[in-house]
Amino acid sequence: METVQQDPLRAQDLDVLTNYDFVARRAMESLFRTFENFSEGTIVVDAQARVVWINKRYAARFGFDEPQAAIGLDCEKVVPNSLLRDVVETGKPILLDVLETQQDPMVVIRLPIRDNTGATVGAVGFALFDELKTLTPILAHYSRAKEELASARRTLEQTRRAKHTFASFVGNCSATLEVKRLARLAAQSGAPTLLLGETGTGKELLTHAIHAASSRSAGPLVSVNVAAIPDTLLEVEFFGADPGAYTGVDRKGRKGKFELAHRGTLFLDEIGEMPLMLQSKLLRAIQEQEIEPIGSNRVISVDVRIIAATSADLLALVEAGKFRADLYYRLNVLPIQLPPLRQRQPDLLPLVYVLLEEICSKVECDVPVLTEAALKLLGEYQWPGNVRQLRNTLERLVVTHDSGEVDGGEISSLLGVPVAPALAPSDEPAKPNGAAVRPLQQLDYARAMAQFEAQYLVHALHSNADNVASAAASIGISRASFYKKLSAHKSSGLINHQSELL
Repeated sequence: METVQQDPLRAQDLDVLTNYDFVARRAMESLFRTFENFSEGTIVVDAQARVVWINKRYAARFGFDEPQAAIGLDCEKVVPNSLLRDVVETGKPILLDVLETQQDPMVVIRLPIRDNTGATVGAVGFALFDELKTLTPILAHYSRAKEELASARRTLEQTRRAKHTFASFVGNCSATLEVKRLARLAAQSGAPTLLLGETGTGKELLTHAIHAASSRSAGPLVSVNVAAIPDTLLEVEFFGADPGAYTGVDRKGRKGKFELAHRGTLFLDEIGEMPLMLQSKLLRAIQEQEIEPIGSNRVISVDVRIIAATSADLLALVEAGKFRADLYYRLNVLPIQLPPLRQRQPDLLPLVYVLLEEICSKVECDVPVLTEAALKLLGEYQWPGNVRQLRNTLERLVVTHDSGEVDGGEISSLLGVPVAPALAPSDEPAKPNGAAVRPLQQLDYARAMAQFEAQYLVHALHSNADNVASAAASIGISRASFYKKLSAHKSSGLINHQSELL
């Protein structure tokens, strides 16, 4: 029988292959042991994501005295927040992930285990924590990013919460009390509310108060100043955009203000500035409580309460065809007219003191003392910019004031109004009998100021042939104010009924 000799080259190849397989197995075992030794913990699960092995350190970290107690349990019951089940189901590794634990976060590696056919039969996880110092920067970066994200979320929540209550709307005159009454009704009803009034009368402050007193106070308060946004960007500002809707949009798309205000309040400031072409879409969003982002066929349901504000005459804009009548009537369910500051004279001094306290507390300085002359000038000024102008004036006062009391000259300079000049002896008006007005005597400050004002009024009156209208115009006050001041000084006995100084 013929003897077949084995090819020596083929035998050598088989030896090499066998050696490679041996080395590969040893490498895998060695790699596993190395990771197991240098990691904080190691865990192995089967195809059902049940624990088949866990080292003692890892088991102890999650409350198991002995590793055997964890065997057979679902991986999530042993390691909360574990993603080993995802690795088993997808067959894909998860590299350098962060696992949150009750102690410190851990950097983990999760790898699938496959059989000879390539099927996933389990997964292994290594928790890398203390020993691999090279991963410390990753943990530090993660912790810092987590803190910054939490801080940003807190800041965003604060900006979307009400900053004012009805107590912030200072004043007790009849006009102010009526505004507060209507605002409280608005807070209870939840109906669309339209705030009307000049610039600076406190429409935004009142919006915050209404939101804070409403059932939506736990939800966001989102504001949009229509006048401050270009017409081309208003639609995306209101309704948002899907990814790729236009050049420059975020990869994740952009949420509009309606979606951000879900279950809260949307404040539309200067609504009269809204372009006519966009008003119909706004009306539909308000009525249907649905929006459609730009570049999308999706319809998003929203639950939003609308408060609009304007300093314009909306009805006149409707008549001129610049504002839709149907939108006007939809917004005008509960209108509230905020009076200008010049019609809230009794509220002026309380406002001055409240604003001064608020301003000084921010800059950590003492509240300056205002003389009667200073308060008088503040009270007589017409305040075309209303409360906003008053606040700005007081802020400038706090910044520029050095020390001591604030006198009329300082307020006059801030307001840009002339100070009443002191009367020289040669300017003293003569009484009908030719006697000169008696000079000011040494009196307390308030009495001296009152006597000066009485003398000033009489001088203006006599300089204008006793014509009240001309006298009032010559010193820059209204005829009614002149009469009021004249009557007050007659009542106090400084002027007689013939308008002469006593």
